[in-house]
Amino acid sequence: MLHKLPHINHLDQNHFFLIAGPCAIEGEEMAFEIAAAIKAICDRLKIPFIFKGSYRKANRSRLDSFTGIGDEKALNILKNIKQSLRIPVTTDIHASKEATIAAEYVDVLQIPAFLCRQTDLLVAAAKTGKLINIKKGQFLSAEAMYFAKNKVLESGNPNVMLTERGTTFGYQDLVVDFRGIPVMQAMDVPVVLDCTHSLQQPNQASGVTGGKPALIETIAKAGVAVGVDGLFIETHPDPSMAKSDGANMLPLENLENLLIRLMNIRKSII
Repeated sequence: MLHKLPHINHLDQNHFFLIAGPCAIEGEEMAFEIAAAIKAICDRLKIPFIFKGSYRKANRSRLDSFTGIGDEKALNILKNIKQSLRIPVTTDIHASKEATIAAEYVDVLQIPAFLCRQTDLLVAAAKTGKLINIKKGQFLSAEAMYFAKNKVLESGNPNVMLTERGTTFGYQDLVVDFRGIPVMQAMDVPVVLDCTHSLQQPNQASGVTGGKPALIETIAKAGVAVGVDGLFIETHPDPSMAKSDGANMLPLENLENLLIRLMNIRKSII
């Protein structure tokens, strides 16, 4: 499935693939800096890489939260990264009408977890023919993602993967049930582990989502040990300055050493 993506490299290495980038596109210079740095790391380690950046943040706790720099501007940045760095790119969409628009700029359409049951959105995404990455809702079992996956397949698009990103645990925490990874892999689709959103602490009194980034490595190691196909990691040169989800992002300077440790685990189980 991934081999159909333009500019996807290192698929012959039998490594996990990586979806990584900032939570949101904050500007062209920042986005290119992150994309180029991750590409260089992945080329050194021979890890297949898809750059991720949200062109707009629709799910915000507060009205004054950062939502984006403008749809067309952000989408063009993603397209320029794709063309200049020769890497596939992905972004999330939030409404049916966005599917065909975003598909003109990116290679993979991501369905946010809160929207994974929205039939019209899944069908519209499927009809673009792009690879569709559906993030598992925090409120759903792994088994329930069979129906989300089938909405894409039955709409004529066989290119779908699923992402585990934690399950609601109380009001302000998430927990990862690693049993869900083989359950979803049994649906004959690639399964990704979101190592950063799985550590969110939602519903904080401040209206700003918290997180536990110190546990990113723990979550990632467990996922690789279970045999996940891909990893999703949001990263930023300075998470404290990120305009979205900084509380659960990995500092960019820590990414390469983390991936090396994860590759060692991967080698030990195959």
